[in-house]
This record gives sequence, C-alpha cells and structure tokens, in this order.
Amino acid sequence: MDRLFEDFGRGFSPTRRSVFDVEPFWQQETKWFAPAVNISESQKAYEITAELPGMDEKNIEVKVANSNLSIKGERQEEKEEKDYYLRERNFGSFERSFDVPEGVDGDKIEASFSKGVLTVTLPKKPEAQKPAKRIEVKAA
Repeated sequence: MDRLFEDFGRGFSPTRRSVFDVEPFWQQETKWFAPAVNISESQKAYEITAELPGMDEKNIEVKVANSNLSIKGERQEEKEEKDYYLRERNFGSFERSFDVPEGVDGDKIEASFSKGVLTVTLPKKPEAQKPAKRIEVKAA
C-alpha cells in the first residue's frame, strides 16, 4: 500500500514521511508570507525551487546548519495610497526549513535566483549517486 501512495504522490504515504520531511505550506499555521516550493531529485542532486516573485536576491537568505536547510526572506510592501477593490498579494517575512537528506554534499550546496524563482541545488556525494545494484535470484 505504501508503494501505491509513493507512486501517486511521492512521499505522501500516511505511514511514511518524504525524504525532506516537510509539511506543505498550506497546512502550516502561519501569519506571514509562505512561498510555494517544489522538490525534485535526479541521479546527481536534489533541487528545491521556490517561487518568490517581486523579490530581489539581496532580500533572500539560504543557510545550512545541523542537517537543516532554511530559506528566509522578506517581501516589502509598496507604500502607495490607493483604494483597493481586491488585494491578494502577500507581503512580509517568511522562513521555510527542510531536513537535508543523507548523502548530500553540504559543502557544494548552491543557490541561484532568476526571474522570481530561487533554485537551491543539493548535490549528492559520489557514493549516493551509484545506481541500484541488481541482485540475481538463484533457484535453490
């Protein structure tokens, strides 16, 4: 049953947590801006992308400490005197934290910011990049 849930929504099994052990932002009780993130995995690295439209890289901080990656930032509100009919844009501070999986080379983690999207690359150590080894099953 766990495998069915993993195939459907990788890591959304009711009995098992995902490799990053992160709670989706819409389920968190927050009173601040919480950006949406995507987490993907390739043979060589994990990648976290966060949508941060309207922000500059100077307002974003990425840190790794004690096997925990944190992304912090603040989106400033424009000070304009307007009468709004609808106002859905979020402003304020945010912080998202993720457990770093085993096998990540912490010294080679990189972050880049382009067109409102922050990309954090967590490269795997060489021993974690090896493909699965097939074990031959022999008749008894």
